[in-house]
Amino acid sequence: MSIKVSAPGKLLLLGDHSVVYGYPCLVTAVDKRLYVEAEVIESDNDDIITPQVKESRFVLESIAYFKEQFQIKESVRIKTKGDFSHQVGLGSSSAVTVATFKALSLLFNKQMNLRELFQMSYHVNLLIQGVGSGFDIAAATYGETLEYVVGGKVIEPLHIKSLPLVVGYSGIKADTPFYIRRVAEAFKSKKEEMESIFNSMKTLVERAKKGLLSNDLTQVGQAMNKNQELLVKLGVSTPKLDDMVSSAVSAGAYGAKLSGAGGGDCMIALIDETKRLEIETAIEKVGGEIIHVNVNTTGVTVES
Repeated sequence: MSIKVSAPGKLLLLGDHSVVYGYPCLVTAVDKRLYVEAEVIESDNDDIITPQVKESRFVLESIAYFKEQFQIKESVRIKTKGDFSHQVGLGSSSAVTVATFKALSLLFNKQMNLRELFQMSYHVNLLIQGVGSGFDIAAATYGETLEYVVGGKVIEPLHIKSLPLVVGYSGIKADTPFYIRRVAEAFKSKKEEMESIFNSMKTLVERAKKGLLSNDLTQVGQAMNKNQELLVKLGVSTPKLDDMVSSAVSAGAYGAKLSGAGGGDCMIALIDETKRLEIETAIEKVGGEIIHVNVNTTGVTVES
């Protein structure tokens, strides 16, 4: 018997970096998913088939931790397949971790609620990366659009109907742990200045949350633009991301910003659907690649 499970990638809407320090962020799940198929095998060793090598360590650590927690002796075969490459920064390692735990829990008939699934996945994430707030684990687990605070202190689904975004990939794979550590060093040497930036981000997250709940996209877009200014101040944006962001705003987006740690990966623009084509074209003109995704999608799911 084999079990097939999928979990979504994510995009960080607001609160990048500040989320690591206990401030809130807004994150949305995207319909680019990572699929995990699990079965018990007659073997002394587990068999891992992961086309994207980066995911294999997350799968191996997830299996080891699950077996330790539930005293499992059998060997398993895990196959993974993704709708997206780990290169684009949509959170493939978090998605594969959550999907692996979910698949194993079903395979061995171990009851795990979403909270337990989140906590086990977050444990593995910290074990491997040493840093990280867990917002990508929350998105992969719960789906939708969430307000989130580090370690899962707050995981609040916003239950919004739509979130019209354009996503542009910069063509550069970001080194997330490097940028998290860089901000951490700045936090040590310029604590007051950094706390001021993070407090401003918190205000913007609260403003954007209200805007999302009342469907006031202008308000959300303004908060995104201000969040981007703060990320430029932090030194995590790049000339390429800046160009993509300003092109999107000039073409009529409500707001735009980088999404995540910075240094590369993706930017996002909140749009009026009637201007989608102009905004996508403007981003492409400065060298961005449009990634077509739907957002605010379902969390970890058992596939038939």
